Amino acid sequence: MSFDRIDETRLRSGSGVKWGSLAQGTIGAWVADMDFGLPPAVKARLWQEVEREDFGYPHWPAGDPVVTAFEQRMHTRFGWTPTSGHTRVFSDLIQVLQVVVEHTTAPGDGVALHVPTYPPFLASILRAGRRVVPIPMEHTADGWRFDAEVVRDQGCELLVLVNPQNPTGRVFTRTELTGLAELAEELDLVVLSDEIHADLTYPGHRHVPFASLSQETARRTVTATSATKAFNIAALRCAVAHIGVPALRKALDAAPLDYFGQPNTLGRAATVAAWQDGDSWLTELLLTLRRNRDAVTRWIGPGRSYHAPEATYLAWFEGAAGAGVKLSEGWEFSAGTDVDTSAFVRVNFATSPDTLAEVLRRLETP
Repeated sequence: MSFDRIDETRLRSGSGVKWGSLAQGTIGAWVADMDFGLPPAVKARLWQEVEREDFGYPHWPAGDPVVTAFEQRMHTRFGWTPTSGHTRVFSDLIQVLQVVVEHTTAPGDGVALHVPTYPPFLASILRAGRRVVPIPMEHTADGWRFDAEVVRDQGCELLVLVNPQNPTGRVFTRTELTGLAELAEELDLVVLSDEIHADLTYPGHRHVPFASLSQETARRTVTATSATKAFNIAALRCAVAHIGVPALRKALDAAPLDYFGQPNTLGRAATVAAWQDGDSWLTELLLTLRRNRDAVTRWIGPGRSYHAPEATYLAWFEGAAGAGVKLSEGWEFSAGTDVDTSAFVRVNFATSPDTLAEVLRRLETP
């Protein structure tokens, strides 16, 4: 597949919100999905499922194939061996967050997370009646940094770790993660580690699964991930959670049958195909994303509180005026907290080089 061009007609005429919700002529550079199509391996697997017409109740004598694919991928790509029997399949990471919040905290408890952060996480925590305790991401000459000591004496029961971080694109180092693990142990925090962008890490940086740091860390960590971001299949709704927390596993096992629902057969098939057979496509994608990232970096230049993302296809920087392009507004990424990110915007650069050039051209024009 070529990543040099996109089919704007396809993007505008479908059910996708990124382009379909916009006025004709406005470019979508906001929602975090890509303008590219499917990996060939995923498309072939979906066609295979449809042609087989096997959409009755599923049966997997050898075990859930999504769990198997997840465990294999974590081992081969990231050097972490998940514990057998600890993985559950969900619809998406928002669902995982909501389940973890409800089962590990009580109304009024503090939930710590780095801010700016993914807006639906903030909304979900606040709707549940919990308090967001922000760990501010601070712009420094050396990149985006944080001081997690701010969570002390804040009544926190849960730490939500988004790594790689959205929207700054930071890939937290082993040293940073170890410091968070030590703090979580000292304060007896459950950690929900959202690692959905792990496959989108650029050269020079390495994703370290939080649960891989130690056995003690693994026992307090829920690792949540999905193939949806890296392989462009968000609408197929399939995610996994490796639940290292014994009390949480017990609570979920005791819940009513099918209380949390299940992804459908196509979502599962696409996830397995992506993780098992999609890496050649992913390699080519990352080359395009890296070139696009570098183009954004050259365009931004110095003085805009920006650092090139170490992962993801999202650029976070002090706002740019423009017309005819929709960005994600910075205030959304700190809503409900005392952190002010209203001066920032997030630009999605997972598009063709020509489209990105037009986005940047429009942003230069007030």
